[in-house]
Amino acid sequence: MSTFEITSMSTKGQVVIPASLRKGLNMGKGAKLIVVREGDNLLLKPIEGPKKDEFKEILKLAAEIRKELDLTEADVEEAIKETKKTLANRT
Repeated sequence: MSTFEITSMSTKGQVVIPASLRKGLNMGKGAKLIVVREGDNLLLKPIEGPKKDEFKEILKLAAEIRKELDLTEADVEEAIKETKKTLANRT
């Protein structure tokens, strides 16, 4: 079912998502959204992080992979740094 509301953009480019839509999606303060442009359409999609149990499993898997590849903590930190630099250069 589609729902729509009308909102406006501030001089700083900020858009308020109407309360009824935020409540319907359980979006609170600080919620993150991805913005996708398709032609003259913009799609806002909430970004949901993993749940606590899922995050624990991700960390466990990451530790196993780090051990298998014989990576040090410094190696992982360097990889994160390089990835952030690469992503920053894309914008």
